[in-house]
Amino acid sequence: MSREDLTRAADLLREASAGIVNEAVAERAAGTAGRLERVADADRGPDHGQLARIENTLREIEAETDGETTRTVVEAHEHLSAYRATVEGV
Repeated sequence: MSREDLTRAADLLREASAGIVNEAVAERAAGTAGRLERVADADRGPDHGQLARIENTLREIEAETDGETTRTVVEAHEHLSAYRATVEGV
């Protein structure tokens, strides 16, 4: 399992949050980036349930953004999905 995917997703999401005009959505993106950083650094990686919740949040953020910001969030989502594909179970 490559936690680098989680770290990269967090970096991209933090970058995207800087370009989000809606303050609530920007804060949610930044908060999710922080959450990804924490799970990437944890002794035990996230389970499918945690990853599903984060993916749902990313979909909601994608729906609230546009242009290059959306593309950056989608790229973060792709890294999260790549990590999730390596998690056993389900």
